[in-house]
Amino acid sequence: MGRIAVAAVVSLWAIPISILVNRIVPDPYMDEIFHVPQAQRYCRGDFTSWDPMITTPPGLYYLSLAYVASLFPGMWFAKAVQSFPLLCSTTILRSTNAVFAIICSILVYDLLILLRPTMSERKATLYAIVLTLYPVHWFFTFLYYTDVASLTAVLAMYMASLKEEYWISAMLGAFAILIRQTNAVWMVFVAANGAITYAENSYEKVFVPRNPKGIVFEGNNLLLDRKDIPTDQGLRKRKMSSSVNTTDLSKFETSGHSLCHAPGAKEAHVVSPHLAQLMYFGLVSGAAFAPLYFNLGQAAALYHSFRRNKVLGSLLILVALTVGFTSIHFFSIAHPYLLADNRHYTFYIWRKVIQVHWMMKYLLVPLYVYSWFSIISILGKAQNRIWVFSFFISCALVLIPAPLIEFRYYTIPFYFLILHSQVTDYDQWLTVGTLYVAVNIFTMTMFLFRPFHWDHEPGTQRFIW
Repeated sequence: MGRIAVAAVVSLWAIPISILVNRIVPDPYMDEIFHVPQAQRYCRGDFTSWDPMITTPPGLYYLSLAYVASLFPGMWFAKAVQSFPLLCSTTILRSTNAVFAIICSILVYDLLILLRPTMSERKATLYAIVLTLYPVHWFFTFLYYTDVASLTAVLAMYMASLKEEYWISAMLGAFAILIRQTNAVWMVFVAANGAITYAENSYEKVFVPRNPKGIVFEGNNLLLDRKDIPTDQGLRKRKMSSSVNTTDLSKFETSGHSLCHAPGAKEAHVVSPHLAQLMYFGLVSGAAFAPLYFNLGQAAALYHSFRRNKVLGSLLILVALTVGFTSIHFFSIAHPYLLADNRHYTFYIWRKVIQVHWMMKYLLVPLYVYSWFSIISILGKAQNRIWVFSFFISCALVLIPAPLIEFRYYTIPFYFLILHSQVTDYDQWLTVGTLYVAVNIFTMTMFLFRPFHWDHEPGTQRFIW
């Protein structure tokens, strides 16, 4: 019943909001002006033409082809369309992500059950619905971007690995890379942890003694018969410059400069050592689940953990602050798109918060450091050190090379983070869910009902993540 309930609830908002978005914004917007025509070329059987402005692989377009193909017989029989290419409208292509959002919600539910076998179906249903409401993921459900399909593929890959279906996991991982290149990092992350788990399980089969009555001893701990022990990998053997001078770029800081953000122009997406990106992710992810990471209890727990070993704790704090200040001072990139495109919320965060005063970016460093210490501390309660370390390295490999600050880049690591944080407090989830609903209402209202225009460029502009 849990899966059905989750899918039903997600459908209740995915369908009507999709209809609303398509009525008010019927034409491709922002990155859709590249993705939609490319998918439509594939629908016409043209697999040789490629828009050079697109920097992601064609996985989303193949998924859309399969989805449209499944719809075509019924639509043709009902005489709604007369040819396959006509079915590849902006509305239908956008609905691809609505379908994947529902599939993704079911995957999140299954992962919660698998990682926390003692959790009730009722709680898993609530938690899966809350995570599906995560604002950045939720918003792009209604546009033809790669984000929703990318997250779905990665979670499906992870699910298969946790079930020890490694060949299936490998194939899903390969397809995840076909949707977005950086998913190669998450494929390696999943494969590495799967290999460790496989080795641990193999070791246990050979070396863990059993007595004839089926009682298992692990160290000095007496456990029940193995058939009564949760076998999911969530409980398995775990405790379980590139810097750009912002003064030089200040000439771009004009609302509505002609520089437009696009998925391409490869020269605008060259790999850069953007260490500050990792700092931003820590704070954004902590803020996205603030009741867990920013509360007095968590702050006190961190304080006591450092106090137990004052020398080591002081050294860790000093090193973290040094790395934080160095990253912000020398490896903080103010991308021209960030400075010029006033349709993105990051444009206003950069100008009104980070750049409001020259000291502000340094004053935020302790908050970045606290966020990461909190993340590592909470993950460490549920995962072993290798898992936590590999997660941190994976985040670094995905985020640091990206010169542009985009909240969309944080979605996959955020889901890994929350799924493994063992958040069980019912009130915290309800609070987060309420906040997500409020943010989603705000962002969708701004997107749909607060359009604006640029003097130098025709067309209607809208606010977007």
